[in-house]
Amino acid sequence: MTALTLSTAGAATLRADALVVGVAKGAKGLVVAPGAEAVDKAFAGKLASVLETMGASGAEGEATKLPSPSGLKAPVVIGVGLGPVPENAQKTAGYAAESLRRAAGTAARVLAGSKKAAFALPIGSAEDAGAIAEGALLGAYAFTAYQGGGKDSGNGGPKQPLAEVALLGAKPRDKAYKAAAERAIAVTEEVNRARDLINTPPNDLTPEAFAAVATAAGKENGLKVQVLDEKALVKGGFGGIVGVGQGSQNPPRLVKLTYTHSKAAKTLALVGKGITYDSGGISLKPAGHNETMKCDMSGAAAVFAAVVAVARLGLPVNVTCWLALAENMPSGSATRPGDVLRMYSGKTVEVLNTDAEGRLVLADALWKASEEKPDAIVDVATLTGAMVLALGHRTFGVMANDDAFRTAVHETAGEAGEQSWPMPLPAELRKGMDSPTADISNMGERMGSGLVAGLFLQEFVGEGITWAHLDIAGPAFHESAPYGYTPKGGTGSSVRTLVKLAERMASGDLG
Repeated sequence: MTALTLSTAGAATLRADALVVGVAKGAKGLVVAPGAEAVDKAFAGKLASVLETMGASGAEGEATKLPSPSGLKAPVVIGVGLGPVPENAQKTAGYAAESLRRAAGTAARVLAGSKKAAFALPIGSAEDAGAIAEGALLGAYAFTAYQGGGKDSGNGGPKQPLAEVALLGAKPRDKAYKAAAERAIAVTEEVNRARDLINTPPNDLTPEAFAAVATAAGKENGLKVQVLDEKALVKGGFGGIVGVGQGSQNPPRLVKLTYTHSKAAKTLALVGKGITYDSGGISLKPAGHNETMKCDMSGAAAVFAAVVAVARLGLPVNVTCWLALAENMPSGSATRPGDVLRMYSGKTVEVLNTDAEGRLVLADALWKASEEKPDAIVDVATLTGAMVLALGHRTFGVMANDDAFRTAVHETAGEAGEQSWPMPLPAELRKGMDSPTADISNMGERMGSGLVAGLFLQEFVGEGITWAHLDIAGPAFHESAPYGYTPKGGTGSSVRTLVKLAERMASGDLG
């Protein structure tokens, strides 16, 4: 785990493996961002020109290494790009929080294997310090649990994350700065917990194993935990979760984690799709589509991590979290296309495609969550490939039964540094799910199928309850090269949005 310290030490005098400074695109060339004055002085005021000579342009995602001149205790200086100089930039402020996060994340990734790095990025407020801390701690993430580095492995052992981040210019005795740092640590550790779960191979993260992890973490953080096993699910009439999980030797689970606060006035329910492995079931996925299906529990990982973060932060809002966990496998006992499932709500669903399974487990969990009459429900799921086609790999879709709430969730995601886009729920698409046999089928029109999935879920939200659906199929699992603070593999998408949403609800800013 990467350690975080706040420091008022000078950049020239602090001993570290590297000094990180910010550089930006100015109107007349490269500009050294505030916070690096002492470093620039050590370069006789020519740090920008030296970096430019080395090819630096100040673009986001760029990192340029230089050997340090005499006068600096750190042997290496790394200039990270912040993008264009903002118009409102002043001596110590003006850079967007997300630019600071990404720059810090880039530096932390570059510094993997180092013991300590001093970050002299522009800090004009506690919020700036929190953003830099978040970016650095997220960027320092590495999943090494299965890389032993034995002599016959061929890997030579995994490269360990940057061990310590020192934020220069942060005020360790200032309450606002300390609170920002503590929040950054809690939130990023939980994002990284979600990443670990998503990256864990499905032979080790079965529904039962996920439930055990949630139980242990819940109890450790003062949450009330309830687990329904396969027998309880059958007895309780959870036909969606049971139907999806019955083809696997690893039976399903429904996990409820509850956080309560004595001063809470609002209750937020979080529901996560937790398909620990998705083969497609009888509607088997084609070759080339199975290899990353361990990530189909990313929604459950996100809501689980979020409720633990809320508990660690002690927010005055009640949060219930529902993990709908199952493994979708083909076998003689698996649900078949054409089968009809009776859901927990009492509605019947004709299953036309067993690979549209996420909506089935979510439907049961949504209705169960609705029974408690929360002020709002948010479900999170890697639900449809259609959402990836619509929004790409970095943006999740937001649907809701309330336009104002959909807007609030979208804006909250932006504040948290996550890309989202509001999507509609066109009523005319509902007819495509009409079934001659059951109340509804789990498939509808092919065009707009991401929206069809949202309309299906809406059928299982209790009357009068505000609800939003986040389809994180695009950003949940990153298969390309890392960038900013985003690693390859599980990303922990939406965790920060959910925590920020809980904070807004706790403060009375939302609903």
